[in-house]
Amino acid sequence: MTLVSRLKATTASLGRATIGIALGVSLAAALLAGAPRAFAQDAVPAHDHAAIVPATGEGPALWSVSDADSTIYLFGTVHVLRPDTPWGSAKVDAAFDASQNVIFEISNPDDQAALMPLIQQYGLSPQTPLSSLLTPEELAALDTAARSIGGSAAQFDPLRPWLVALSLSVAPLVKAGYDPKSGVELILKHRAEEAGKPVTGLETIDRQVEILAGLSEATQLAFLRSTLEDFDEATTELDTLVDAWATGDVETINRVGVIDIRTASQEIYDALLTRRNTVWADQIQTMLAGSGVTFIAVGSAHLAGDDSVQEILEARGVQVTRR
Repeated sequence: MTLVSRLKATTASLGRATIGIALGVSLAAALLAGAPRAFAQDAVPAHDHAAIVPATGEGPALWSVSDADSTIYLFGTVHVLRPDTPWGSAKVDAAFDASQNVIFEISNPDDQAALMPLIQQYGLSPQTPLSSLLTPEELAALDTAARSIGGSAAQFDPLRPWLVALSLSVAPLVKAGYDPKSGVELILKHRAEEAGKPVTGLETIDRQVEILAGLSEATQLAFLRSTLEDFDEATTELDTLVDAWATGDVETINRVGVIDIRTASQEIYDALLTRRNTVWADQIQTMLAGSGVTFIAVGSAHLAGDDSVQEILEARGVQVTRR
């Protein structure tokens, strides 16, 4: 199979995988936080701190890992939500309240000031403009997508494909009512700060940018092409995953948000999920060697599937219990 035909096949299967990426990397929320200013002319007003709407059933899934003197809760999140998404639950509240500290993927998902220098360093490639990498038809599709959110293909031309793809995959969500300030991490971070709980991250925003920027050019272009092809379907796909997350349907999250990534691109799957999950499992085992109660909240794609954090821990002999 030639590179061109392989990329076409990959593009066809990467559509839903882009939504899995939004679940798997909290950088997506940071970009979305800037979207109303940069792109979305019809964006819904952002909320300072959205209230949590109670779930109609048990709510999102929660797990715990414990030994004689420590308990670690694992809670899967969605980085952006509509303000009226019902996801509050007594079990999550109890676990959060009992925890002495809170850990997210990154400690500063709302820090635009930290993100901008990284975009300058890893997201620009004026020596290889995007227009030199795409066909005329693809450039026309890019311009159509960009104009629908208040931009243009010319504005994206100096950017690397990974950044354009991620920006285009999340920006339309604002217009569909998704609000970055309704994302789970920002709400829980506000609650933790009000309660005086220390907030830290399993990794840094620098690391998340480096992961995406480190993808091969061929994979970045496949990611961008799939985003352009499925631009109008992004909201529908995310709605499906949010509904599954809010009801604790981990099987659907795995099928739609995890398996699709692996099917589309082993490179993306390993970079965004497998290797990071392994590092996080290492950190959790180190925490278990200490004491106390910790609440960890990461994108729900990390807590679903054969290479999830829980599966890695259990393969090492660590017992994980779904609450």
